[in-house]
Amino acid sequence: MRLPDLEAWAIFAAIVEHRSFSGAADAIGLSKATVSKAITRLEAHLGQSLFHRTSRRLALTEAGKPLAEHAARILAEALAAEEAARDGASGHSGRIRLAAPMSFGITNVAQLVADFLVAHPGIEIDLHCSDARVDIVAEGFDIALRIADLPDSSLRARRLCGISTHLVASPAYLTAHGTPTHAAQLGEHRLLGYANVTGPWRFRGPGGAEVAVRAEGPLVANSGEALIPAIVAGLGIARLPGFIIGPNIADGSVVEILTDWAPGPIGLHLLTPPSPLRPARVEALIAFLAANLRDPCAAVTKAA
Repeated sequence: MRLPDLEAWAIFAAIVEHRSFSGAADAIGLSKATVSKAITRLEAHLGQSLFHRTSRRLALTEAGKPLAEHAARILAEALAAEEAARDGASGHSGRIRLAAPMSFGITNVAQLVADFLVAHPGIEIDLHCSDARVDIVAEGFDIALRIADLPDSSLRARRLCGISTHLVASPAYLTAHGTPTHAAQLGEHRLLGYANVTGPWRFRGPGGAEVAVRAEGPLVANSGEALIPAIVAGLGIARLPGFIIGPNIADGSVVEILTDWAPGPIGLHLLTPPSPLRPARVEALIAFLAANLRDPCAAVTKAA
């Protein structure tokens, strides 16, 4: 059996990450010639080119694109194995990269991160709060929290709790445009969209009726909170999670509509790269988040 050229695969992953041979060489402490020879060796073994190379541009070939994900996974698993070994000797220490949705990260995750760091002074956390969907493997995240109806994925996912979503509009909008009584009527209204959620809004109503409506209106935003002023101003109807829109429902600035029509289910999921090998510090944070995000989630959704 011929063993795979793991060094060349790791160098390939580094080139993809740093988008150049010289950048990868600097990052991993090798000469550019050594990096180039490794790719030539790997291409010869695979029988196909991995990069289109010119004096100004470097791009993956069609054959190289799917292999880049495999290379990133190989490198991530090797690094995780080494870190797990080091953790076994040194205890919980080192850096963890954690991604979370913007609003949920600020309201629910930031305090937990602070509590965790107080309990584990040897650990550092790089918390990335954004509503953009991150590529965990390619961007080097150890953990990502994601609120979604999660599709099939090569990532390891754990559902922590359900998240309620609410269809809302301002009293002024409903006075001016009427209150829909059936989900299908939403197609006649101005709908405010969330840019990071693709596809139509789906609802299940009385008797099991199902309706799908495409969100079209005067505003699309990549942040749920950014939609609130437009909703309150009477610009349209929006669908938002309870932890964002709950306070506005409570103070009456927006009104919940079509309460007998259930939106498609979404939940809070904890995602990790596909490798089962994880440093002890990452396992510790996973356990901490799983234990502490169940009840706050339930409390937020019930309050909304």
